[in-house]
Amino acid sequence: MQKIAFLGLGHMGAPMARRLSDAGYPLTVWNRTAEKAESLVKEGARLAAGPAEAVRDADVVITMLAGPEAVRAVADAILPELRPGTHWAEMSTVGPDVVRELGARVPQGVTLVDAPVTGSTDKAASGRLGILAGGDADGVAPVLARLGPVTRTGPLGSGAALKLVVNTAVIGGVALVAEAMKLADALGLDEETAKGALAGGPLGGAAGRAFAAGVHFGNDLAVKDVALATRATRLPAMEAVLAHFEAAAADPEVAHEDIARTVTRIRTRDTR
Repeated sequence: MQKIAFLGLGHMGAPMARRLSDAGYPLTVWNRTAEKAESLVKEGARLAAGPAEAVRDADVVITMLAGPEAVRAVADAILPELRPGTHWAEMSTVGPDVVRELGARVPQGVTLVDAPVTGSTDKAASGRLGILAGGDADGVAPVLARLGPVTRTGPLGSGAALKLVVNTAVIGGVALVAEAMKLADALGLDEETAKGALAGGPLGGAAGRAFAAGVHFGNDLAVKDVALATRATRLPAMEAVLAHFEAAAADPEVAHEDIARTVTRIRTRDTR
C-alpha cells in the first residue's frame, strides 16, 4: 500500500488520518502541537519531528492545515524533500490562488491535487466527507475514496474554488437563519415553531447546520473562508456576514467554537 504522510491533526485532520490508519495504510503524521498525534501514534502511526521528515519516504502527502499561511510554511519545508512520483493532496481551505501558487513550485515529477472537503467532524470520522478534487487525482483516488465520495471538479485549483463557493453558501445560510430567528424572537414567536418552519423550508439545510451539535467548524475559520471569498469578487451580502463572524472571532470565548455559537450571538446582540 502507498505510504502516507499526513500533516495537520486538528478537528478535521485527526479523524481523517485515523480513517487511513484503520484502512491499513502505513502512516506518518506531523502536527505543530505534537500532543495531538499521541492517540494516532498509540494506534500505530509514526510521529515525525517535522514536516520535512514526515514526507521523505511518502508516496502520498496530505496537508490539512488552518489556512494559506500555514500551508505556505509547510510547503517551504516539504518541497525540497518530495521525490518524483509523489502525490500531494492539499486538502485545506486556501482558495485557488494559493493552489496555483503551490502548483508552480512543486518539483518535476510531483503531482499536486487540490482536494478540499465538505462536511464537518462527524463526516470526517465516518468517511462521509465530500472530496472536491481538482487536477490529476488518479494517483490518489483510492486514498481519497477512504475519506468520502470524490467529485472531480476540473483543472488544478477548481476544487479549492468550488470549496469557497460551498462554504460561502453554508456560512451565509447559517447567518441568514440566525437573523430570521432574531426576527422570530422580536415578533414573540415560539422558538421551536420557528425552527421547525425554517427546517421545513428552502433553508432547511442551513437551519440544520445553524442548530447542529457535536460538530465543529470554528468561527475563526469561517472568517478566513469568507474573507477569501470576498476578496475574489464583490459580495455585499457576504461582507455583512463576514462582520458577524469577525465579531465572534474577536471574542476569545467563542473564536474557536463552532459557528452555531455565532447564531446565538446574532440572536442576542442588539446590532442596531
